Amino acid sequence: MSPPVRVLLVDDQALVRSGFRMILEVEPDLEVVGEAADGAAGVAAAAALRPDVVLMDVRMPGLDGVAATERVVAAGTGRVVVLTTFDTDDHLFAALRAGASGFLLKNADPDELVAAVRAVARGDALLAPAVTRRVVERFAAPSGASFRPELVAGLTERERGVLVLLARGLSNGEIAAELVLGEATVKTHVSRVLLKLGVRDRVRAVVLAYESGLVRPGDGG
Repeated sequence: MSPPVRVLLVDDQALVRSGFRMILEVEPDLEVVGEAADGAAGVAAAAALRPDVVLMDVRMPGLDGVAATERVVAAGTGRVVVLTTFDTDDHLFAALRAGASGFLLKNADPDELVAAVRAVARGDALLAPAVTRRVVERFAAPSGASFRPELVAGLTERERGVLVLLARGLSNGEIAAELVLGEATVKTHVSRVLLKLGVRDRVRAVVLAYESGLVRPGDGG
């Protein structure tokens, strides 16, 4: 049996931390290993505890969640899911630029919170298709910019096809249906794409797909 996913809670509201702890610790495969009430304490706790996933509030006194995320990611002491009460682009893009692997609203259902922690622990990025499109619009090379095809030059034709579908925001199951492949096969292709591109999650792969010119804003779905 695999060891449980180790989770660190970083939020300045004790009631929020308590609620998240109650939701997560019901699950046998999840374990809350620590809590912190501000960004600086969260960075220190991540360094000491080495959690698999850090649930990080975006608005905290002192060092905010975005700056704390950047430090945790740079130190390699946990994958970060940023939490906020507002689905705003400023928070979203700042968090992703800082290296967050996911973005979740605090009013998400308990099942969504649990699924988010598991997904990020597996190495997946936590972005819905609509959010992926917003990421692309903000991060990708603007119209008329110089694209860099060498970024995806090492991919096979099949891997390029998988990357194009990733850039459209499709899940592994949806890619499998589109390409008439098994989901396990698609997962293997996605893993190889990430490895060859030298990125740690789907979000960065999508950005590279656009920066390379493999896909462009408005392509596909």
